[in-house]
Amino acid sequence: MTEPPEPPNQPPTPSGYGHLPGPPQPGYGFPPQGENPYAQQPQQPPQGPYGQQPQPPQPPQGPYGQQPPGGYGFAPPPPNMPPGAPGGPGMPPGPPAKPKKKLVVIIAAAVAGVLVLGAGGYFAFGGNGDKDKPVAQESSSPSDDKASPSDSADKGDGSGNGGEDKEDLNAGRKQGEDKVLWFKTSKIDGPGSGVDSKGQWIIGDTLVKTLWKTVTGYGVADGKEKWSLTLPTLICGVTDRTTDGKTVVMYKDGETDGATCNQMRMIDLKAGKEGWSHEVPKEGLFDIFTSPDLALTGDTVVVNRMGTTSAFKVSTGEKLFDNKRDQGCQPGDFVAMGGKMIAIATCLDADKTVEVMDADPATGKSTWAYKLPKGFDVKTVYSLDPIVLDLGNSDKKERSIVVLGPDGKQRTTVSGEGSFPVGCGGLFDRSIQSCGSSLVDANTLYLPTKADIGKPNEIVAFDLGTGKEKWRTPAGEGRTLSPLKAAGGQLVVYREATSDKGGEVLTIPAAGGTPTAVLRNPSGAAAPVESSFLSPQVDYVDGRLFVSASHLQAQNKDEKFLMVFGK
Repeated sequence: MTEPPEPPNQPPTPSGYGHLPGPPQPGYGFPPQGENPYAQQPQQPPQGPYGQQPQPPQPPQGPYGQQPPGGYGFAPPPPNMPPGAPGGPGMPPGPPAKPKKKLVVIIAAAVAGVLVLGAGGYFAFGGNGDKDKPVAQESSSPSDDKASPSDSADKGDGSGNGGEDKEDLNAGRKQGEDKVLWFKTSKIDGPGSGVDSKGQWIIGDTLVKTLWKTVTGYGVADGKEKWSLTLPTLICGVTDRTTDGKTVVMYKDGETDGATCNQMRMIDLKAGKEGWSHEVPKEGLFDIFTSPDLALTGDTVVVNRMGTTSAFKVSTGEKLFDNKRDQGCQPGDFVAMGGKMIAIATCLDADKTVEVMDADPATGKSTWAYKLPKGFDVKTVYSLDPIVLDLGNSDKKERSIVVLGPDGKQRTTVSGEGSFPVGCGGLFDRSIQSCGSSLVDANTLYLPTKADIGKPNEIVAFDLGTGKEKWRTPAGEGRTLSPLKAAGGQLVVYREATSDKGGEVLTIPAAGGTPTAVLRNPSGAAAPVESSFLSPQVDYVDGRLFVSASHLQAQNKDEKFLMVFGK
C-alpha cells in the first residue's frame, strides 16, 4: 500500500471531541468536534471473601488488572502531519454533527491525572494500579545469595484450598458445570505494602509462579509442589516470555527501603534450577533502576528503565548492547516479542519528536525509522508481526492505532466505535508491550471495550489490512469478557465470574460467530472465591484455566493464591 499524500491544511482541532464531520475515509479518521462524552469516573470494585481487606475506591479491573479507568477510544492525528504519520488524506471539517450514542472511534477521554514518562510512556488515570492487585504464597529468606529450595506454606496435595479450612469448593456445582481441580491459599507476614506474585508460566506439566522471593513449580494436574527456589531478596521484575523453558527475573540488591532493582538471574523453569546471575551495569549517572521492565525474545532479554536499556544473552548472561548512540535519535524502551524487536526513540529537536525504529535482537542496530507526529508517543505495542502501535497525544487527548509494514511504512490506521482502555495502567507499571487483554493474530486485532461494573463489554475484531471493524461480540449477562489468546482460527475468551456464577472459557471463530463455552466453572461455593480475585493472572492451557493472584497483602492471614479449573 502506497503512502497517503500529505493532508491539506486544516484549522486547529477544538479541545473537545464529538462526531467526525462528513463520512469517514477507509482506515483513517478526522478531527472530531464537540464535547468529549468519554471522560468517566473511577468506580469501586466489589469486595470478596478470603482475607480481602477493605480497599479504597479503585477503577474497575479486567482479569489482568491493566485497564485504566476512563473511557478511551482512538483519537485521530492532528492536521498538517508529514506523510506516513497516523491519519491520512481527508475532507475539510464540515458543520458540527448532531450527537449520537456512539462516535467513530479514534477518541479520547479528557481524564484528569494524565502522566507521560519519556519515550514509551503511558496514560495513568489516577490511583495506583499495583496497590490493589491480589495474593500469593509463603517463602523463606536465606542469607545465601544463591537460590535454594524453600518450604512452602502449602505442599499442594490437591485435597482442598491449601489452608486449614478444607471447604469443598465444588459444593453446589450444577449440572453441566466443570470443577475446581485444586486451590491454594497462602499466609505471609510481610511488609506493609504487601508482596508481588506477577510471574506466571506454564511449561509442560508445570505451573510456575513467583511470590515475593520465591519461584515455585506446581504440577498442573494436582497442584503438588515440584520444586522451589528462593532468591536472596524480593523479586522486582519478570517477563511473561520464555526461551526453551528459560526466563530471566530481577531482584533487589538488598533488604533496605533504598535497595535497587538491579540483580538478574536466569531460571530454567523446566528443570527448576537457577542459571547465571549478575548485576545490571549502570550505563550513566542518570541510570535509575525504578521499576525496570523486562522484554525477552529468542536469546535476548532487554532491561528497560527510565531512558536507559541494556540487552543480554538469555543463555549466558553476556551483554549484547545498550541504547547509547553517538548521534541521531536516542532509543529509550526496547520492545521484544516473537523473534522481533523495535525501539522507541526520542529525538533532540525542539518538538522532542518520537520515532519507532526496528532493532536487531543481537546488536540493537536499526535499518528504518517511523516518525510520529508532534506530541504523539507510543502507549502500547500490541504486536510486532505485524507491527501494531497504539499512539496517543496526552496534551490533546488524541489517540490513533496504526499498522506498520516490515519496512516501517504505515499500512493503515484502525477505526471503529466504542470506548477502549489504553496502556497497562498503574503509576509504576512502565511496560508498553502486550499489556491489557488485547491480542493480535494474523491480520486481526482484538480489542475489549471498557468494562463497567454491572454492564457488559464487547470484544471488537478489526481487520488490520483495511483498519475496519470485522465483528463484535457482546458479553451478555453483565459480565466482562477478556481475550486470553488467539490461535488456530479461534479467539479464546474468559468471561469473569460473579458472586453467584462461575466464570467461563469461551471460543469465538476468528471470522466471528456465536461464542461456544468450552469450560464452565462451578457456581455454589467456588463462584464467590473466583469472583473476588482482583487483577488476577489468567491462563488457559490444555483445557485447564489457571487463575492466580498478582499481589498479596501479606498480613499474616490466609489469602487466596491459586485456583485451577478443568473437566
